[in-house]
Amino acid sequence: MKRDEYAIIVAGGTGKRMKSELPKQFLEICGLPVLMHTVKAFYDYSPLLNIILVLPGDDFDTWKNLCEKHQFKIPLQLQSGGKTRFQSVKRGLEKLPGQGLVAIHDGVRPLIDKPIIAASFNLASIHKTAIAAVRLKESIRMTDQDTTVAMDRSRFRLIQTPQTFDISLIKKAYRINEDNALTDDASVAERAGHKISLFEGSYENIKITTPEDLKIANCLMQERISRKFSGT
Repeated sequence: MKRDEYAIIVAGGTGKRMKSELPKQFLEICGLPVLMHTVKAFYDYSPLLNIILVLPGDDFDTWKNLCEKHQFKIPLQLQSGGKTRFQSVKRGLEKLPGQGLVAIHDGVRPLIDKPIIAASFNLASIHKTAIAAVRLKESIRMTDQDTTVAMDRSRFRLIQTPQTFDISLIKKAYRINEDNALTDDASVAERAGHKISLFEGSYENIKITTPEDLKIANCLMQERISRKFSGT
């Protein structure tokens, strides 16, 4: 790689909406915990990539035990997360130097692939921000109590991760005060005064939040594995 590249993978979710006692990032699809699929995707992009995995401190032992169980040996740095995603990302950024590029990614998006990761770094090297996004497939309406209004879906995008940035830019951006409107890294950078550049993500790059998501991810992952072994 011509530039220093890093990935912060944030995995602080619980199993509440998944109706599971085990945090969703540790549930298995195709015989491997969701989070390991995610980490592997970034390692497959480049073994030289510096990976920082942000987990709740209480989950460190769980992760280490799962690594031993699955003989998972991809090198990475562990960092303890905060109470919110904002705080967890901020702690992950503490592990980075002042220069380079960083892709920030949800640990429960295991179907991210090499072309999207590469595109995010390439665009961020030019524009300093690169946010994966997809077009809406369905009609949308804006609601206000009992009133609804049809919206032009072509004007909207569904935002995904990775969200990739110049390290200096995003570290400075995370000095702003946290509030509930800052739902992702792009909103933090935008609040700090930076222009956000979007690029085409993938409909397969789903975020696993509910039991239905887990079933879909499992099917998509099985299909990928089948294609890989069949050479198609």
